[in-house]
Amino acid sequence: MNLAWKEMKKNKARFLILGSIVFLVSLLTFIISGLANGLSQDNAALIKDLPKGQFYMTKDSDQTYNLSKIDASTEDKILKNTQDAVAFSIQMGFLNDPGEKQRSVAFVTSTNTKSKLFPNIKKGEVVLDSSMKDKGIKIGDALTNNQYSGKLTVKGFVEQKKFSHAPVAYININDYKEIYRVKEMQLVFVPGDKSPKHITGLQSFSKKEFLNTIPSFNAEQMSLNMIVWFLVIISGMLFAIFFYMMNVQKIGLYGILKAIGIKTRKLFQMMWTQMVFITIISLVLSIAFSQIFNLVAPKGMPFSLTFETTFLLSIVFLIIGFIGATLSGIQIRKVEPLQAIQQGEV
Repeated sequence: MNLAWKEMKKNKARFLILGSIVFLVSLLTFIISGLANGLSQDNAALIKDLPKGQFYMTKDSDQTYNLSKIDASTEDKILKNTQDAVAFSIQMGFLNDPGEKQRSVAFVTSTNTKSKLFPNIKKGEVVLDSSMKDKGIKIGDALTNNQYSGKLTVKGFVEQKKFSHAPVAYININDYKEIYRVKEMQLVFVPGDKSPKHITGLQSFSKKEFLNTIPSFNAEQMSLNMIVWFLVIISGMLFAIFFYMMNVQKIGLYGILKAIGIKTRKLFQMMWTQMVFITIISLVLSIAFSQIFNLVAPKGMPFSLTFETTFLLSIVFLIIGFIGATLSGIQIRKVEPLQAIQQGEV
């Protein structure tokens, strides 16, 4: 520990450069990860906020929820035999606000009026995501739709309910059927951790599997997560290259230290101590700056950096840094004291 600290004090500039690079890479990683989580919530909060359970859609829908049409008899059988099960549908559409301006929404309706998973909406009413408040819509406003004969009165707002980056609009099942001229529901959701039941003509999906069937969600998250893990790998390469160059320059020093009885394990511990110190300081600063970014970011920017994500990425950074530093230190094991001293590279 003392040896590692003395070397860092002697070569402040070198370690400061490494720490700055790790700080910038980790800060960029945290920000992109926060954007990925924010976009994920903005894209599918409606589904992500549901409890664990199984989603069912028709097999012939080719894993596309808006092509699924569950037969009424099948739906009735599931709802009668399964407690808390609910059939629901999601369709993109629009509402005209009091100023006759069109607002894109995701219409959602459900069959089970006693379920706590979806609000109980009466005919002629609508409950909107709270983001619609920013567009000037208030409780009591009468909204219209070109496919609906009457008006939908705003009865309330819910927090963080989005689908496909559009605010959710909960409506009554009869109003939904009038707007879209359909009778069947698209999906059945059965809450609980039990294994999926086999239902003829239907295909089951866990929450994660169902999210991956949403094209925009899958493509968006895959791209951003690839960038995050690419940056993590880059940080490991930085540690490997930095410590490799440092070790090359200290071959003679390592020879002397080995000659006076310091074991190879101690030299590795010195290198690991330096790596951990630099990484922790860089991570603390990058976490602080990422939270500041969250505060100053534009209001409409989806950003969500949770404690779990921060903790996971921090552990990954430490592991990658440890691997990179260890790989670069393999040459320390090969150092022969006499040969290194004779090279005169102290």
